[in-house]
Amino acid sequence: MTKIAFIGAGSFGFTRSLVRDILTFPLLQDATLALMDIDAERLSYIKRAVDRIIAEGNYPAKVEATMDRAEALKGADAVICTILAGGVEIWRYDIEIPKKYGVDTNVGDTRGPSGIFRALRTIPVMLDICRDIERYCPDAILLNYTNPMAMLCRAMQRETKVKVTGLCHSVQGTAEMLARWIGAPIEEIEYVCAGINHQAFYIKYEWNGQDAYPLIREAVERPEIYQEEIVRNEMFKHLGYYVTESSGHNSEYNWWFRKRPDLIEKYCTHGTGWNPGEYAYILKEYTRREHTWREEIQKWLDNPAPLNLTRGHEYAAYIINAYMGGEPYKFNGNVPNTGLITNLPWGACVEVPVYADRQGFNPIHVGALPPQCAALVNVSVAVEEMAVEACLTGNPTMVFHAIAYDPLTAAVLSLAEIRQMVNEMLEKNRPYLPTFKHFVA
Repeated sequence: MTKIAFIGAGSFGFTRSLVRDILTFPLLQDATLALMDIDAERLSYIKRAVDRIIAEGNYPAKVEATMDRAEALKGADAVICTILAGGVEIWRYDIEIPKKYGVDTNVGDTRGPSGIFRALRTIPVMLDICRDIERYCPDAILLNYTNPMAMLCRAMQRETKVKVTGLCHSVQGTAEMLARWIGAPIEEIEYVCAGINHQAFYIKYEWNGQDAYPLIREAVERPEIYQEEIVRNEMFKHLGYYVTESSGHNSEYNWWFRKRPDLIEKYCTHGTGWNPGEYAYILKEYTRREHTWREEIQKWLDNPAPLNLTRGHEYAAYIINAYMGGEPYKFNGNVPNTGLITNLPWGACVEVPVYADRQGFNPIHVGALPPQCAALVNVSVAVEEMAVEACLTGNPTMVFHAIAYDPLTAAVLSLAEIRQMVNEMLEKNRPYLPTFKHFVA
């Protein structure tokens, strides 16, 4: 019998859909699902939801709910992590302080000053979780969905023995988007995608064995498709390879699109999916959900219509099935660079094709990224390596150095301005940074 632990199970929509997918696999239908969250009320709601899925599917699975992480992890075969270290009361400053200095981000959960401070808050928690996994279920695989993906996975892979990979929807989501643009069934598409999380490139994208990039180049010239992903389409037109993750995210990861108001208006305001007003929308939506989530969940629980228990596309379920002895499964995961991408640093967390099977994670050698892509990715890797080192050593000056080399920040601010901004952010985050003994960069 498989035991699967959900750390941060109170993420209602995600946990519910993942449980649905897991239980469609015959090998996993009698699993013990250990739900753990630090919020007792959310935990009670998600347990009721999982109970309903099990009952309607007539599955022999068992569900346990606990606020004790050790209890959830004991004997687990797989662990799924979806946590948030610090709520909106601190996260908002990740966006608001840089914007005051002129660094205009809009998502801020992966890179740049915002992503780095989220990493500083979250890495200690993730390492604590890994220490518990080493103690209570050392053979388990850890599937991480928490951002900032690359920095968190790098810290865990560097400091622990846990078999961990990070999962993100951007690779298969973008592959499906490109297939739609050229009118191809996704089943007829083959691709190789590699780089780092949110900044991986399709170094091969083929339709029935033929290079599909000429078709993609034609597609992005159509106004309706160009407007759908302006930033990414501009990057593709000039760099020659398509990047994963949305235009809103990628507008933050380089020098080209957000350093001046006129560029933000031209490239980042229309059709990106994440426009400059998106942060205000997210804040408003987050606040709304904090007040209405109970009603929304209760409405789902009380809905008399039968549940749709058809398997979806959450590939954590496929990975767990493969690890427990089912069919091997190929996915793009975040793993240490053991020469997999030859022109990125050894040991850095890279996102490459991986096969999951009974032995765990088996990454595939890719080779070199195109040089123009590697140049951009190497800057992000250098920043992430410094940020992880800063957190693990409690060195605030290293935080400053990491942010000083962030492309967008460096395009907007002087070194003295960056240092001042970092010190303000350090002070705001003081209660959330246990690895730091002093806070002046």
